[in-house]
Amino acid sequence: MKAAVYYETGEPEVFRYEDVPDPVPGGRDVLVQVEAISIEGGDTLARAMGDLGAVPHIVGYQCAGTIIASGADVEGFSVGDRVVTVGLDGSHAELRAAPTPFCWQVPPGLSIEEAACVPVPFGTADDCLFEFGRLQAGETALVHAGGSGVGIAAIQMASRAGARVLATASSDDKLSRLAALGLDDGINYATTNFADEVRRLTEGRGADVIVDSVGGPTLQGSLRCLAYRGRCVTVGDAGRRGGEPLDISTLRPNNQSLIGVFLGAELFLNPRVHAMIARHLDEIASGSLQVVIDRRFPLSEAAQAHAYIESRQAFGRVLLVP
Repeated sequence: MKAAVYYETGEPEVFRYEDVPDPVPGGRDVLVQVEAISIEGGDTLARAMGDLGAVPHIVGYQCAGTIIASGADVEGFSVGDRVVTVGLDGSHAELRAAPTPFCWQVPPGLSIEEAACVPVPFGTADDCLFEFGRLQAGETALVHAGGSGVGIAAIQMASRAGARVLATASSDDKLSRLAALGLDDGINYATTNFADEVRRLTEGRGADVIVDSVGGPTLQGSLRCLAYRGRCVTVGDAGRRGGEPLDISTLRPNNQSLIGVFLGAELFLNPRVHAMIARHLDEIASGSLQVVIDRRFPLSEAAQAHAYIESRQAFGRVLLVP
């Protein structure tokens, strides 16, 4: 099969488009002919600085396609089924062997491309807002990187839950497009101090739940604009500055919480997540939630696709198509 691989981590130019051995499915695995790959933020981080599970390495969490073979112990899936899959790596390829606990049927009426964009961003947004953030109707949610996959999902879910929704983005154009998805107030972080603006918009109170996928100085700013008894959820390091010292001295006197969320651990350890993601697939198929796709690149242009994401021009998901 063809795959986008690299032999060392680094800038997008490390990608090579090469022939590699086809994956062999185990007893509980299905072999998927990949038709759409959603590039996740974690994929770009892994390519830049992650561990190499093998050399050459195939990066990528999430992709969708059609089952072409299955292991002897597979139940509930058949050859010909359309599925979306999640894994620690291996999505940037023409074929993927995936364990069935990390596969979901694609509902009728939902395209393969849309399905490829769902499990990680929508599952992450749900966990950040509700499972760990405990967002309630009438509260205020702040979503960083509103034009990202997690951001677009979180804005829709928070609005649907009856919260007031604030979000940050790098341009006024992105913020105007988010209004149709449920955004109440947008903050251009390139021209405005977002923490001060959140305080101003909430008459000094701050946000009850903050979904922070950026990290670094942004996470420190999030703590500055957190409401009394607020919950700040840190879910990524899109700003590429993880590991910086963080002043948490404001948390205790304000009875606030700083919570780390990693969907992957929940997928491995908590069976509730599989059903939650299946529900989101159904909701997108029915139109009650939306997937936004920005651009599509051939799999052979993985380097260009990763560079486009890192330029912060994207609004929604960027897909690779084998």
